[in-house]
Amino acid sequence: MPVKIPDNLPAAEILSAENIFVMSETRAAHQDIRPMKVLILNLMPNKIETETQLLRLLGNTPLQVDVDLLRIHDKESRHTSLDHMNTFYRDFEDVRHKNYDGLIITGAPLGQLDFEDVTYWDHIREIIDWSQQHVTSVLFLCWAAHAGLYHLYGLKRELLKTKRSGVFVHRRSCDHHPLLRGFDDEFFAPHSRYAEIPVASLHAHPALKVLAESDEAGAYLVLSRDNRNLFVIGHPEYQKSTLSDEYHRDLNAGINPDVPKNYFRNDDPTQAPVARWHGHGSLLVSNWLNYYVYQLTPYDLSDMSAITPWEASKGADC
Repeated sequence: MPVKIPDNLPAAEILSAENIFVMSETRAAHQDIRPMKVLILNLMPNKIETETQLLRLLGNTPLQVDVDLLRIHDKESRHTSLDHMNTFYRDFEDVRHKNYDGLIITGAPLGQLDFEDVTYWDHIREIIDWSQQHVTSVLFLCWAAHAGLYHLYGLKRELLKTKRSGVFVHRRSCDHHPLLRGFDDEFFAPHSRYAEIPVASLHAHPALKVLAESDEAGAYLVLSRDNRNLFVIGHPEYQKSTLSDEYHRDLNAGINPDVPKNYFRNDDPTQAPVARWHGHGSLLVSNWLNYYVYQLTPYDLSDMSAITPWEASKGADC
């Protein structure tokens, strides 16, 4: 949350130069506050598990967040009951007329398919296009991040020889960026995917900025320069057991997967996993909600034209 200070306090200029958000008494006196409206498009097979993971992160903020759950189609799921889907999820036709402060699009187990071969690819494109006019900020996770970068910016991913699974060390590519506020110079994050977009291609794109990356796992946080789209090429929402569950699922399916790196104690899958990313994941979502949703969104969601860049351009250059 921002710090409220006197209008002309000298510290204001110093803190602003470091991208630490401060609010003048004058601005604070004229602020209206309401709950943040966040839509989650859940593409993962186990809907309830993913809902819980994301709501855990969204709940770790002092902001009040109202959540709507969105499904991509009304077909029956093998992993989630139809009763659950019909009770808690909305179809796109139910929300297309609405505006939201934030949208989260989850990953999906589609890593080895071309985007055009995904049965609901046209629906994904439609929702992404809709979001650019109806949502203040969009958070894309893993497969959705690659899908968004492809659809919005024409960046093609490359399939990996083996699945990239594990917990990897990342470093900040920017100093004093609002999304990275409170981050250590190095931090851990989980990955579970079959493809990557070369870091050099992301750095070279004029509409994007890479905020965090890994020598071993590649790009992790990529932000559009208009601050509207945040691409998280990993899984900060994963709970401690998720990579283990995926590993044993693949073993039972006869896929013979590699052991997730830096995850099980002593890299031994017979031992318990070690969670190293929960603090960073909570901080990332809190920073996103505060700096790129709450501080940008209009009070009246019917007027999306009122969205303005965070302090015009702060944090835009790395």
